[in-house]
Amino acid sequence: MSSIRPAAVLVLAAGEGTRMKSAKPKVLHEICGRSLLGHVVAAARGLSPENLVVVVGHGREAVTAHLAAVDPQARVAVQERQNGTGHAARAALAALAEDGRGVSGTVLVVCGDTPLLTAETLGGLAGAHTADGNAVTVLTAEVPDATGYGRIVRDESGAVTAIVEHRDATERQLALREINSGVFAFDGKLLAEALNRIGTDNSQGEEYLTDVLGILRAQGHRVGACRAADHREIAGINNRVQLAQARRMLNDRLLERAMLAGVTVVDPASTWIDAMVGYEPDAVVHPGTQLLGTTRLGAGAEVGPNCRLTDTAVGPGATVTNTVADGARIGPDAVVGPFAYLRPGTELGAGAKAGTYVEMKNAVLGDGSKVPHLSYVGDATIGDHTNIGAATVFVNYDGEHKHHTTIGSHCRTGSDNMFVAPVTVGDGAYTAAGSVITRDVPPGSLAVARGQQRNIEGWVARRRPGSAAARAAEEARRAADDAAGKGSSAD
Repeated sequence: MSSIRPAAVLVLAAGEGTRMKSAKPKVLHEICGRSLLGHVVAAARGLSPENLVVVVGHGREAVTAHLAAVDPQARVAVQERQNGTGHAARAALAALAEDGRGVSGTVLVVCGDTPLLTAETLGGLAGAHTADGNAVTVLTAEVPDATGYGRIVRDESGAVTAIVEHRDATERQLALREINSGVFAFDGKLLAEALNRIGTDNSQGEEYLTDVLGILRAQGHRVGACRAADHREIAGINNRVQLAQARRMLNDRLLERAMLAGVTVVDPASTWIDAMVGYEPDAVVHPGTQLLGTTRLGAGAEVGPNCRLTDTAVGPGATVTNTVADGARIGPDAVVGPFAYLRPGTELGAGAKAGTYVEMKNAVLGDGSKVPHLSYVGDATIGDHTNIGAATVFVNYDGEHKHHTTIGSHCRTGSDNMFVAPVTVGDGAYTAAGSVITRDVPPGSLAVARGQQRNIEGWVARRRPGSAAARAAEEARRAADDAAGKGSSAD
């Protein structure tokens, strides 16, 4: 990638995007964990520009709020009327002028709906622009189908003479397959001057940024082109079909990067990964898995099949199967699932286990401790090497407030327990099956909290006469009487 540091990158993100059929501004639609605009801004930041300006218009409040979250250092320029790309670029330069910032040097202009664009390609464009001494350099691509794109028109020497929009092109120009990507490198001062001279004499009645090329060429300045290595990288998003296609392409790119870094992805076709996901060598990802947000896989971790992990850290050697996790921390060599649900604030220590049909929320499970199955653990701290019996519920909510439960280390809690918070079970304590624990249990004690069993003989025959249960009970009684009689005669 070029080491050229642009004076500014201008991101055009003011359009409505009517073909998305959405109340949401087009540039805020997401793929692979970032908005379309977020991907473009991240690529631009890869060049460390002196200034980054995003031009907003349609849905400006939502776009500005989103930008403040993803890149608070970016400057926002408002295009009051969406009157074309040239008008948008002029608004961006005006915003820089208001801040007292000059535009001397290389200025890149990119579109806010091109999420596949990379910092490497932008760097290559800036480098070619400077090396060739151009006034303007356009990023182009050869595409199989150029329908809808502006065509690159060259003279006999191969020099770029103009960019003609599809709707304004002649039959001969429509046959061209080299297209304008909408991404440019300009000499900042020349761009500012030329923008004041462009008109609206076209089918849309708008100020086209592409008209700057003709103006600068007519003044004797060099106009060049830099061809993208992969035409798919410059694809803009205009509808939901293209959004899905871009998601697939970006996902493939991210998975390829992961696999080349040492991650085994068993079935890339059914695996989805976000741009901010991290991983270490020898992690394994099984089919049907989604790794979202800032999820990170440690060395040798094994995830899947059928997992959805969001903002979750999976420690080295951990195993996670058929699990949904959001904001969880899974320690080294821990085991999760199948069919577990780890909610925000869950932390599993080294070698811990959250097993089948276990839900945990805001809970810390110590090293080597286990919640094997059929339990809910909420607002709790569990020490090391403790076992929580099946069908346990941590009763943390009294209808108004959440309360905390603490279980010590080396405890053994019985099946079908309820811990009514706030309550503490000391180290080394046991609790009997079927207990409802409402008071603290001292270390090393056995807590039994259940009523005495009482059997009411003949209740079914009296209260449910003629029922299947009554008939079965009568048959069992007769069989028992017969067995007792045979035993007596044998004696």
